[in-house]
Amino acid sequence: MKAIRRLLIANRGEIACRVIRSAQQLGIHCIAVYSEADRHSAHVALADEAVFIGPPAARLSYLNQAVLLKAAANSSADAIHPGYGFLSENAGFAQAVIDAGMCFVGPSPGAIAAMGSKAKAKALMAAAGVALVPGYYGERQDADFLKEQAALVGYPVLIKATAGGGGKGMRRVDEATDFAAALASCQREALSSFGDAQVLIERYIVEPRHIEVQIFGDQHGKIVSLLERDCSLQRRHQKVIEEAPAPGWSPQKRQAMSMAAIAAARSVQYVGAGTVEFIVDPAGDFFFMEMNTRLQVEHPVTEMILGEDLVAWQLKVAMGEPLPAHWDHIEAKGHAIEARLYAENPRRGFLPSIGQVQSLCFPEAAQFDLSAPIRIDAGIREGDVISGDYDPMIAKIIVHGKDRQHALASMRQALAASSVLGPSNNRAFLQQLIAHPDVQAGRLSTALIEREIDHLAPPISDQERLESLLTIAAAWALNQPSSQSWDAFDRFDGWRHHGLQASDPARHQLRLRAMDDVASSHEEKIDIQWLPDLTVSVLGRSWRLRDGDLKTTPPLANRSQTYPSQTLKASALELAASFEACEPRALQASQETWPHGESTIRLRARLIGLDQQQITLDFANNSNAWQILLDDNPTESKQQSEGALLAPMPGKIVALHASQGDHVQAGQVLLVMEAMKMEHSLVAPCAGELVTLACGLGDQVPDGAHLASIAKPEPQ
Repeated sequence: MKAIRRLLIANRGEIACRVIRSAQQLGIHCIAVYSEADRHSAHVALADEAVFIGPPAARLSYLNQAVLLKAAANSSADAIHPGYGFLSENAGFAQAVIDAGMCFVGPSPGAIAAMGSKAKAKALMAAAGVALVPGYYGERQDADFLKEQAALVGYPVLIKATAGGGGKGMRRVDEATDFAAALASCQREALSSFGDAQVLIERYIVEPRHIEVQIFGDQHGKIVSLLERDCSLQRRHQKVIEEAPAPGWSPQKRQAMSMAAIAAARSVQYVGAGTVEFIVDPAGDFFFMEMNTRLQVEHPVTEMILGEDLVAWQLKVAMGEPLPAHWDHIEAKGHAIEARLYAENPRRGFLPSIGQVQSLCFPEAAQFDLSAPIRIDAGIREGDVISGDYDPMIAKIIVHGKDRQHALASMRQALAASSVLGPSNNRAFLQQLIAHPDVQAGRLSTALIEREIDHLAPPISDQERLESLLTIAAAWALNQPSSQSWDAFDRFDGWRHHGLQASDPARHQLRLRAMDDVASSHEEKIDIQWLPDLTVSVLGRSWRLRDGDLKTTPPLANRSQTYPSQTLKASALELAASFEACEPRALQASQETWPHGESTIRLRARLIGLDQQQITLDFANNSNAWQILLDDNPTESKQQSEGALLAPMPGKIVALHASQGDHVQAGQVLLVMEAMKMEHSLVAPCAGELVTLACGLGDQVPDGAHLASIAKPEPQ
């Protein structure tokens, strides 16, 4: 046995924090590495020491093998833990660590190389008698040949990067006419993420389940299965919710899948933690998909049902310790579910979101405690910035219950008690997904989210719109000077005369557009009037502010129990000197509906200053963002915005599918942007002539950059 006393974690964010916590519990000195973007990040603060490794771009820092090895040598590290992603499945890096006289916490370079290529792994599995999905797994990669192979496999097909993972470098193709564009996009993304553009092609199984087996091996030849996880709930081929054990999976199928996974691991003399992934067709037959030679993002659900620290066991196995004897007959205790909280916008095709996390709240939970009913694994803290250089994960919320229904109920409560203000996030989407009847019943498939997306991420409802505008109005009005001291000529917030007479009451109008209304430039107006009383008008109804309450009373003819009077009780928190000071501002409120008593809902709004022209709101069951419109010509602004294509995030233009002067259709792909190691197709917001194309191939563009303009045809 060789002790590990000083461990360098060659990763960042949540997984770096996770490894540090377990290593420190074993008495190991932890060394973090960080790029310029992560100088003040959570994993740096948590480690015993930290080493700077370069610029934000991953290829210059977290993927730079020479810099990482130098950091390990200079800090006298005994071992390197790669986490997941980045270099965790790079056989060359693992060998370089060993050649430098350090321990690589993971499998052998040979095992990584054998399973790192999906094509080679499938060949190994075929030789071992494990069933494979029909497909092409060869070395030949010219586009015409691959298209021929896709036709032989039969559409729909799935193109997958052979060195890939995490949903990157993966495209579903339904028709031969779409194959060439999908292949090019897949190869670009694979090359950018993994440095290898090689792909394989396999038949796309409609409505499959994705079930994987956690395996573990030690240096003494023992390999065990630590049961399965269901990872079927995915968007963009990336997992969103995982659970263990797999619902409805019989003991017989569990045994058969575990034996196949152990056979896969034994074929490469596997040591350490790994995952063998299977695709399951609607009939219940399973096929080998790939083996991940590393720890998985979703490993906490296995830890929660077994009461075992998998990261600690990675380190113990790396030091030569044998696996415990009781792992030969391990059984699940209860049920665990994990939800991935991402900075992304489900209403806009899950586009990643960036920016500062203004507020971050979770239910009271342990950061890492195998006995806790709720656990939060996070690498982001309040005040941190989500950048476009890395994965947009904010945190993982993990719950454990005595059975699946108890775990589902706990997850609903945990999500309702969580809050993120700043970047767009998928919390409300996760709530809708957990509550979906098919999820509740355990009828899971990788197609569920795509099939139900209109229900899971619907447009802003009328009720949500009303609550949002009322919250903004209350927060805005509560932060204004009193009517006795108000003077329009002392204000610097975009106030204009607009024909007001001296006898007119003091008033202000706030113009807003819902940022999730991607197909519309419709704007809403909030009118605030200070004299004789502070009153706001929202959606044609007036609300009066008295003693901190915004009150509205319906017309006499409509006063009935079906149309009750309403009161919005509002209280300001964290008061800034003024709204225009660009300081965060929170508001909590409850709605009281007569005569049924008070029904409390959470209306928590974070107002981000006028220089950013954005207001972000968070509710108990949804969240949204609003753009503040400041221009003086609403009509002209509306016409411009209808045909404008803006960059939804910073990124690089990697493909252009239209030219200036072309006539395009609404929804047609105009260009492709790469951001956060994923490609995002940007489409025409309306039909018309592409009169401006303000970017070129290879351009790096900032968030909100004007990319193209479309002139709508004049009505005949």
